[in-house]
Amino acid sequence: MKKKRKKIIVIITLILIILLALFIYNNVSIEKGNEEYQDYIPQEEISEEQMRQTKVILYFANSETGELESETKIVDANLLINEPYKEIMNWLIKGPQSSNLKKLIPEGTSMHDIKVEKSCAIINFSNEFLNYETEENKLKIINSIVNTLTNLKEIESVKFLINGEENENLSEIYLKSK
Repeated sequence: MKKKRKKIIVIITLILIILLALFIYNNVSIEKGNEEYQDYIPQEEISEEQMRQTKVILYFANSETGELESETKIVDANLLINEPYKEIMNWLIKGPQSSNLKKLIPEGTSMHDIKVEKSCAIINFSNEFLNYETEENKLKIINSIVNTLTNLKEIESVKFLINGEENENLSEIYLKSK
């Protein structure tokens, strides 16, 4: 009988030790978990102006290599509500923000208008647009414009007009270069 009692006491003691160990393990795990996942509290609130910001990708020539490179411009989305294509083209005409890039559109070029028909942007430039130096430069200018505008989901191609008319030097409809 004493042997049975000793066995029962040992079994009860083992069960209590196991339960105590599980209790301690669960509490320590929960505390560690609470330390790992703390709420992020920003140092400053995001303003309405910051919430309206969007990114526009423009393409310019690298000053050293001459290859096309993208420049991301962060702008207030309200600027793109009324005439987004015109705004984007004006930024291309104005030139890059980075000193490592250079503008490609010839100096003095103005854009009369831009419209989109059947996913094709039709841009009407002044005569100065034809003042590119070489055929290679002409292709870089075209690719700069086409790559920039085809970043917009509704534009798949670009057509160029000079003073409202087609020009033999720019008679194609251009698709985004790969």
